[in-house]
Amino acid sequence: MTKLIYKYAGFLATLAVMITTMAVNTTCTWLTYQPTLPENARKLRKI
Repeated sequence: MTKLIYKYAGFLATLAVMITTMAVNTTCTWLTYQPTLPENARKLRKI
């Protein structure tokens, strides 16, 4: 089980950054709504 976790950990981390970047750069949607944006996520804005 540990080998499986290590094998996919990099993929999951990359996926999490991609989803966060997409959520920061788009308008609020129902599924990813956050009333306040975390300071670390603001650094990912492209606008």
